Order: sequence, then structure tokens, then C-alpha cells
Amino acid sequence: MSEFLLEIEGLRKSFGALVATDNVTLNIRTGETHALIGPNGAGKTTLVGQLTGELAPDAGHIRFAGRDITALQTADRARLGLARSFQITSIFPTFTAEENVALAVQATEPHSYRFWQPAETIERLRKPARKLLGDVGLESLGRRIAARMSHGQHRQLEIGMALATTPVMLLLDEPMAGLGMEESRAMSQLLASVKGRYTILLIEHDMDVVFSLADRITVLVGGRIVASGTPDEIRKSREVRIAYLGEDDDEFAGGLDAPG
Repeated sequence: MSEFLLEIEGLRKSFGALVATDNVTLNIRTGETHALIGPNGAGKTTLVGQLTGELAPDAGHIRFAGRDITALQTADRARLGLARSFQITSIFPTFTAEENVALAVQATEPHSYRFWQPAETIERLRKPARKLLGDVGLESLGRRIAARMSHGQHRQLEIGMALATTPVMLLLDEPMAGLGMEESRAMSQLLASVKGRYTILLIEHDMDVVFSLADRITVLVGGRIVASGTPDEIRKSREVRIAYLGEDDDEFAGGLDAPG
């Protein structure tokens, strides 16, 4: 059996003349936190869309847990344990936080028609929902209506809902985006708490978070991988500095210093 949970080989996607992903090949080990970084327009979201099945690649293959999933639908990939935060689920604004997570728990049951039973009245759903809310730092907000929660709390809730699907791998698409200082601190703590429990592909612009959490980092520019390695290797990479700034700028390396 391969040591890699996710294997991406020669993935390519074009939109007319625009090549969004260009022969992307990348392997992610089981239990690894792997960060994908790059400037705006690098092709990161397009790549994740192909991994989740929202976009069909023009060429290449994707293997997950030893199985070729290139042609599988999004729902089938989710059933195999590939979960994308913030897009895999939608928050119901008029439901409480606990009810939202209970519905996500219920949706994983084998008989989908039972989804429409009132989850808020079923203790076997509410009990795991309360535990998941505790796992994501929202234990005191279970009875709060989602519409009255902050943007950062919504992000935490969405991760809780993703975890309710019992995933094998999490695709986290810019979890720090739009968060204030306190919310960023809470999200950083949450991401640190799930590190190692799940295999994670993290797309993020916050370099402090990337370098503090990632086991390995891949840099995508113009749809192509320009570097992949440990945080220390990426921090020292001349190719990465050139790719970001178009020149060999030592100040960029300083900007990539890990926190602390």
C-alpha cells in the first residue's frame, strides 16, 4: 500500500486560453498537514475544485486511499472521507449551532430519507453534536442561533460540520480569511488541535499560520508547482522568492520566518 493518502498526477485544467493548473503532480502522506500557498490567481482554488470533484480535469489522475477518484462525483468523494471546509456544508442561519452540527451528523446516516426527521429532537444526534462543538471551541454557543454568530464563529462551526462527516482528509480553503485578531487566534488554536488527527491540505495566505502548522509546503504559481518541501526549505528557496516577487529579494525570506 502507498504511503500517500492523496496522489495527484499530471493534473491540468484550462478555461479557454487560461491554464489554471498545469501538470500538477503532488503526493500527501497520511497524517500530514500540507500547505498550498501562492499569489492570487495561482490556481489554488481550481486545484481544490478538481480534488473535490467540483471541476473535471482536462488531463491527469487523482488517487485517494489507493483508489482512482478522478471520475467520481463530489458526494462519492465525501463518502470516502474527503471533506472540504466552508464549501462542503451550508450553515442554516435560523438554526442553532447545535442543530446545524446535528444535521451534519444525521446526513451521514445510511438512510438518507431519515435526514428530514427533526434532528433537534434526537438525542443520539445532539450528543455527538455537542462534543464536536466542544472540539471546535463553541461549547458555550450550542443554543445560539447561527445568524447571531460572528464570521469567525461561522468558520469554526463549518469545521465542526465538516468533522461531523467523519472525514479522513480535510481540505481547508483559507480558514483565516476575514478574521479579526481574536478570531484568528481562536482559529489558529483550532487548526493546531486537529493537526495530526486528520490529513490536511491547507490553503492559506497567513504565512505565520502556514509555517507554524505545516509539515510540508507546496508553492503554486501560474498553475505550476515551483517548489515543494519542508517549511525551512521553502523559507530559504530562491525560486520561491523569485516566483512571488519576480526578483531574488532577501526581505521576502525574512517575511517567511516562522513565528516565535
